[in-house]
Amino acid sequence: MPTVSAHVALTLAQHIDAVFGVMGNGNAYFLDALETQTDAVFTAVRHEQGAVVAADAHFRASGRIAAGTSTYGAGFTNTLTALAEAVQAHVPLVLVVGDEPTSGPRPWDVDQIALASAVGARTYTVGRADAAATTVIAIEHALTYRVPVVLAIPYDVASLEAGPLPAAPEPRIPAPLTPRGAFADGMLDDIAEALRGAERPFLLAGRGAWLADAGAALGELADLTGALTASSALGRGVFPAAEFDLGVTGGFGADGAMQLVRSADVAVVFGASLNQFTMRFGELFAPGTRVFQIDTAPAATHPHVGGFVRADARLAAEALVNRLRAASPKENATAGPWRETVDVMTARAYEAGDDLAPDGRLDPRSAARRIAELLPDDRVVVSDGGHFIGWANMYWPVAAPDRMMMVGTAFQSIGQGWPSVVGAALARRDSTIVLTSGDGGGLMAIADLESAVRAAAGRGMAVIWNDAAYGAEVNLYGLKGLAEGPMRIPEVDFAAFGAAVGAEGVVVRTLADLERLSSWAAEPPAERRFLLLDLRISGDVIAPYQQEIIRVNS
Repeated sequence: MPTVSAHVALTLAQHIDAVFGVMGNGNAYFLDALETQTDAVFTAVRHEQGAVVAADAHFRASGRIAAGTSTYGAGFTNTLTALAEAVQAHVPLVLVVGDEPTSGPRPWDVDQIALASAVGARTYTVGRADAAATTVIAIEHALTYRVPVVLAIPYDVASLEAGPLPAAPEPRIPAPLTPRGAFADGMLDDIAEALRGAERPFLLAGRGAWLADAGAALGELADLTGALTASSALGRGVFPAAEFDLGVTGGFGADGAMQLVRSADVAVVFGASLNQFTMRFGELFAPGTRVFQIDTAPAATHPHVGGFVRADARLAAEALVNRLRAASPKENATAGPWRETVDVMTARAYEAGDDLAPDGRLDPRSAARRIAELLPDDRVVVSDGGHFIGWANMYWPVAAPDRMMMVGTAFQSIGQGWPSVVGAALARRDSTIVLTSGDGGGLMAIADLESAVRAAAGRGMAVIWNDAAYGAEVNLYGLKGLAEGPMRIPEVDFAAFGAAVGAEGVVVRTLADLERLSSWAAEPPAERRFLLLDLRISGDVIAPYQQEIIRVNS
């Protein structure tokens, strides 16, 4: 007869086809059932944090919910940083874990429900009679609230017989949030009127607009108003007309593009939280810019917002399009073609950089620019956290928001890069997966270097920005005169690390060394190995977004 763990595995597999994790005492029966009785794909990682990170990256790359799994105790506590990141990034996933027996904790058990709650994740504990139903409830909770949930299997329940698998209902997902009430209708009227009268209209979209599938409606709205467009770092590529798009706002944005944004007289923001980085610490918009926001949050998320509508980004954009189309030609005539009077391509250009920095090491700007020229067009970029995040975000354009993800930045953490490759590789099996990571985060997550090489093989590669330091700390605190010893890292040979687990490692000291990427990209994926580029860059070249932070902290 099926066990409680089998009920969990069989029910989970009806809705989730990718599971990542590390096997231990607490999840052994679950993994056995998953492997032998379902079609779900289990991918082993080497550290429990990687189980959650891979599931997180899988969702960001595909929009399909995935699961992680670990044992109880030390296995569970290893997941907490990644769990906190998924909570703050609003990523739904299910973490299946073992837990203390129903008779009470053993010496090595901890209060896992309290720990999960402390980082914002709810726990559902299965029993002998309700394992299937509880599993569905957990999935439903994750998808409804866009958060990770923990699904706990008590140790003394895991192997109990539970009888035939009962039929379980499908998870219920709420419909998109429609603009409701006279206030919402009135505010949409105000936004439409503002756009009709704007001389320099601007539309900004974030990840929420992408999740709402608002791209087509936003493109139509931009065409009707003659607006320039841009996105947050997590919404890049959501607007269909790239020739009128200023790229990413905030510290990752080009100076010329951000000057154009600041000159806008009306700005409408769709599905972007307007955090301090997107807003350039309050300086993205000029004081006189009328700023409207449309979001599913309960209220406006920045004090610069003068008008707010709580709604799904796509539905609100369509409502605005309908209002503008219903207006007479005379009313719409004031919506001039601002976007056709500016040189967008020049405005969004970044500094080219020098071949080498004054200290003789690679200039990360020129290296990033050259890598962008050589990367395959089908790339999906996964980023760890650290000072280096500016280079890929500025110089490596991607086709859509689900092709650039930064796992770790919501929680301001590093060390989640390598397992991100694992989740993205399974989610996008026909794409080239490109990791961008620093040496600090790369070392912190080194246990899952092998996992990344195994999962992505010939269609995966990594760029390690190796400045022999925790670069952000050097920039923020070393410049203030604090002792730099704790901020420095002995230079590590990541190319050798990669070779040890089956990758091809290349130490890159000059731009000419990047030609191996050119030949690698031309080879059939089946005939090549995972490529690891160990870039020996200068730490003296500071990313513009980091310069903003330095200015604010000064």
